[in-house]
This record gives sequence, structure tokens and C-alpha cells, in this order.
Amino acid sequence: MRLGRLAKASLATPRLVLAAAREVRQADRSGTLVASAYQLVGAVAALGVVVTGKLTFDALLTPERAALGLTPSLLLLALTTALSGAVSPLQTQQHRILGERVSQRVWDRLLDTTARADLVTYESTGFATALERVQQNALTRPFAVTTALLGLTGSLLGVGAMSAVLLTVEPLLLPLLLAAGVPAVLLSRWASRTEFAFAHRLTALFRRRDYLRQLLTRRPYAAEVRAFDATPRLRERHERMNVEVNAALRAQVRRRQLVAALTTLGVAAALTAALLAIVQLVQSGRIGLAEAGAAAIAVRMLSGQLGTLFSSIGGLLESAPFLADLERFVTSGPPAAPRGRKRPLAAGVALRGVRFGYPGQARYAVDGVDIEIRAGEVVALVGENGSGKTTLAKIVAGLYEPDTGTRHWDGVALPAPDVRASVTVIFQDFVRYQMSLRDNITISDDGGSAELAEEAARAAGLLRAVGRLPDGMDTVLGRDLDEGVDISGGQWQRVALARALYRDTPLIVLDEPAAALDPRAEHELFTNVRATLGGRAALLISHRFSSTRMADRIYVMADGRVVECGTHDELMAAAGQYAELYRLQSAAYR
Repeated sequence: MRLGRLAKASLATPRLVLAAAREVRQADRSGTLVASAYQLVGAVAALGVVVTGKLTFDALLTPERAALGLTPSLLLLALTTALSGAVSPLQTQQHRILGERVSQRVWDRLLDTTARADLVTYESTGFATALERVQQNALTRPFAVTTALLGLTGSLLGVGAMSAVLLTVEPLLLPLLLAAGVPAVLLSRWASRTEFAFAHRLTALFRRRDYLRQLLTRRPYAAEVRAFDATPRLRERHERMNVEVNAALRAQVRRRQLVAALTTLGVAAALTAALLAIVQLVQSGRIGLAEAGAAAIAVRMLSGQLGTLFSSIGGLLESAPFLADLERFVTSGPPAAPRGRKRPLAAGVALRGVRFGYPGQARYAVDGVDIEIRAGEVVALVGENGSGKTTLAKIVAGLYEPDTGTRHWDGVALPAPDVRASVTVIFQDFVRYQMSLRDNITISDDGGSAELAEEAARAAGLLRAVGRLPDGMDTVLGRDLDEGVDISGGQWQRVALARALYRDTPLIVLDEPAAALDPRAEHELFTNVRATLGGRAALLISHRFSSTRMADRIYVMADGRVVECGTHDELMAAAGQYAELYRLQSAAYR
């Protein structure tokens, strides 16, 4: 199967090379023209070195027949040699700019693809592995492809110019040099296949090793790793993975070194044969010393141009499978969904007979659930871990689409983008953006209204904390990227709540909103929760039954199903699972 994919990628190489050329041109049209101009100047300068070299030899060996004197010939030779040498660093710097622009364009395509992927796809292992493989391999190729394409252009011009010179001196010299190209291209094709197979095989290992490195270096993990003295064991695992990587890498490097050695030997053999042929031609009287000198210069420069040509072809062949992998990834995603439109909530949200299963899982995570959230209500979801509460909340928020059943908004089955635009979700593992407090709150709004941000901070109980920050709302939070200010987990929880309030949707999903709050803060939040919500409906997920007592209606979930529904008093009177769990939890306080 893998060999078949590699064969298809090899057959598609010309198409991929043309696609890469279009990417380069579209990324920076003017930069591509400048780079191409440098390649043309380099080829002309190389031809000028050969021509002025011939003039110099003529002036030295046969001055009576020379077109120019020795001094003008030497000056022209020095000028063309200097120009030929000066073009290379100019090309290198231009390639840096062009490579960065191409990289940006490819990243934009990748980000477009990840943005289009629905949450189920994004959370799947296959998607994550493919994304990691593309990030580690395909995204490092744009600069190589850019350099290879420009090198290919320049070397083709140079080969053409030098070939024209050799054809005028002795046509038999050209086939000797070009013969080295056939094995070089074949070897490059083989090397490209082994390189892609190597990267494909080691992607999962690289992912595991990178995760260990994050555990050992990232600040969020530092306290627990040290508290459990886990560093030695993590380092041992990391070292074992390094050994595995090194073994695979050594084998791949030996293969690439063999290819490089065989290619170099082929070019060297062709160059030697051509130079010996020049000597033989001089001895036989077919060419003079001046022609021989010019031919020797042309052969040497043509050999260099052929080396660049073969190297560029090899680079393109090596990059082709990775470009194919990138192309498959960016075209495999769904088309971009239309931007959702925020809808008011007049009656409520109702789910009927909803079922949802994760790919590869035998049973439904949510199985035949009916719930209702009326406008302005606070509805709670409770149940043991794994009962399906968070999955159901994601269905309510339009992040997951049910496999069967219906989700109606004011009696209408809205498209998922409209549902997502009309619901705000704060998960238990909410994101702590390493940005300013204001940006943390206004992350959903490009406008970033200062007044609304401060109002959301006030409603979430953040004003006291804001007053202690050195730059107020503009204080950078977290220390991962900048020297910002770290705040407590409870304050971060309030920041997340302010973020939800700022978005101002008619329905808010709160997944364990008091998990990091102290008892006083939790009491303050839920005592005034309706005032805090400002008339919005809310779906509250919590393991703390003290937080759910105030809900208008409580749904109890078990094994993906709703097993009980009612107010706190009704459920306690029913003496079912809710009452059992409530008594178990409250007993801890007696």
C-alpha cells in the first residue's frame, strides 16, 4: 500500500513541480522576477567568463590574431569573474525572502484546512497524526523547493550557455558530461522515496518524543513533574526514543551518503573523461591551445552547472512526495463553512432523540437524549464521569452534529454555524491565552470594545483583581511568551467567565465553572448567577451539587442517557440516582 502511494507520488512529480512553481510565483511575483533575473545574470556572467577566457588565451598565445589586446581581455575576464561571484550572495539573500513568502503562503493553506475541519475530525488520531507529519516535513520544504526551482532555472541557463560553447569547439565533449545525468536523476528518485518513507515511519515516534520534551520543559508541567520526581523516568523514556531515532537516522543517512557518493563519482568521471578528451584533441591537432583553454573552462563550469542541475532535480524529487502529502491534506478537508449568524433565543433549544458516537467507538456517547433549555433558564447536567455530559453540551453548542435525532432552536433546525455563533462555551480546560487581560476577554471580537470588556470583567467579579494589575486591563497574563503577570486559577476562571459574558450570546454553556473557585467565590457566583448571566439561558455542567440546586431543571445522565429530570426538590423526593449522589457528596461535610 505504502509503495503504491510512493509510486503514484513519483508519477505525479512533474505536476507537483509545476504546482510548486505556481506557489512560488503567486507568493511573491516581483520577488520571483528578481530571483529569475539573478539566475539570468549568473548564466550570462558564466558565459562571459568563458568568452573572455578565450580572448585572454588568444592574446597570450596568438597576439597577432587576437580580437583584443591582453590588457582589455584581462580586464573583461576580471569583470565577468567578479560579476559571476557577486551574483551568488545576491541570489542567496533573495532566496531567503522568497522562501519565507512561500512558507507563509503554505502555512495559510494549512491553517485554512485546520479551520475548516469540524471538531470530531480535529480530535481524531488520524487527523492529528497527518497534521503533525505535514508540519514536521512538508512545511519545511517550501524554502528547499524555492531554492531548487531557482537553481534548476539558473543551471538550465548555464548548461545551455556552456553547451553552446562546447558545441562550437568540439561537439563530442557534450555527451560525455551529460551522460552523468542519467544515473544522478535515477538515484535522486530512489533517494526521494526512501526519505518520504523514513519521515512517514517516524512521525508517531517524533510526536511521542516531542510530548516528553514538553513535559520536561514547559512551565505548566514543571510543578507536578518535580512533585512526583518523574524527571528520571521521563528522561529514560526520552533517551530510549533518541536511540530509536538515531538507529533509523543512521540507516537513512547511509543511504543518502551512498547516493551522494555515486552521483559525485559519476560527475567526476564525466569531467575527467571530458578533460582527457580535450588533451587528446590538442595532441591530434583538431583544436588549438586557445580553444582548448576555453573548452577546459567551459567543461569545468558546465560540470558545476550540471552538479547544480542534478542537485536541484534531486531536491525537487525529494520534496515531491512531501508536497503530495501536503496537497492531500489540504484538499481532504471539507469546504469552508459559511460564517454563522447570531440568532436571538425567544422560546428555547430542544434536543429530541439525539444520538452521537465517536469514530471507532462501539457504543454511543450520547444515546437517545431529550433535553430542553428554555430562554432565560438555567439548566443543569449532572452525572458521574463518562456519562456523556460534555459530549451532549458540545451537541447543544453546535460543535458536534448528532448522528440521529434533532436539535431545534426556537423550533427551527438551524445550521451548525448559526448555532455556534449563538452559543458560548467555557470548558473546564479553558484556554489561558498568553495575552493581555483585555485580549483574553475580547478574543471573539476583532473590535475589542473597551467599555464592554470592562463591563464583562465587572460582571465576572474581576474588578478587584484588575485594580491590582500593573497595567490594568492591558496587563499581559501568563509567563510563557512574555514577562507577564501570573494570576491564580480562580482568577483565570473568572477571566474565562468574562470572556463568555463579553461574547453576549443568548445561551452559555458552563462546564464546571466553579472548579477553581474558593467556597466564598463559588457562593458569590451562584447566589447571583442569574444577575451575572443578565437574562441569558445557561446549560451548567457540574459535579458540585451545591451549584446545581438553583437550576430551573436538572438532567441526570448515566451511560449516555438521561435517567432523571426535575428540580432539586423533585429529584430528592424521587430518591433516585441524583438523591444518592447528592447525599454521598453532602455526607462529606457532616
